Amino acid sequence: MSDSAGSDDIQALIALMARLPGLGPRSARRIVLHLIRRRSGAMVQLAEVMARVSETSRECLRCGNITDADLCPICTDARRANGELCVVEDVADLWAMERGRAFRGRYHVLGGTLSALDEVGPEDLRIPTLIGRVAEEGVREVILALDATVEGQTTAHYIAEALAPLGVSVTGLAQGVPVGGELDYLDDGTISAALRARRAF
Repeated sequence: MSDSAGSDDIQALIALMARLPGLGPRSARRIVLHLIRRRSGAMVQLAEVMARVSETSRECLRCGNITDADLCPICTDARRANGELCVVEDVADLWAMERGRAFRGRYHVLGGTLSALDEVGPEDLRIPTLIGRVAEEGVREVILALDATVEGQTTAHYIAEALAPLGVSVTGLAQGVPVGGELDYLDDGTISAALRARRAF
């Protein structure tokens, strides 16, 4: 390796950055160079915050959101106990829903979708926990905000059938979500419109 390409540590940092979602080798090199040039500010602050997050972050025991306490701020906010529970695939989808501020209820993160190919069944996800929450928390409506993919819709249908005996209203996102679309990549306006126009499942 030539000296102009940076030290082994710098190359290792670039390689680690390049493995992050949405980044490739070129973007990783630009980010590392930016941090090195501002090492006394940005790099030190980033390292300190990353160390703290590594130590304190955990899953909310109730909904599966990422937080630094046993329960996340959404679950502890009494104003959000309005009988509406929005089911999402992962935390990125929860954060996408929160960006638009269109939903003011609580969430449930499944941790994935059903997939026979990958041998992911209901017990591998947080579906049993979801059914328990609906029964215990006085939930009136479950909104299935799952990706418009085959796996997402298969999971949605499974959950709707599992919740049927509880007599709870089960709805899904409507217009604005393209087939094959993932929530985390949609703009806030599209998510808000789909939430407002949700339909019975």
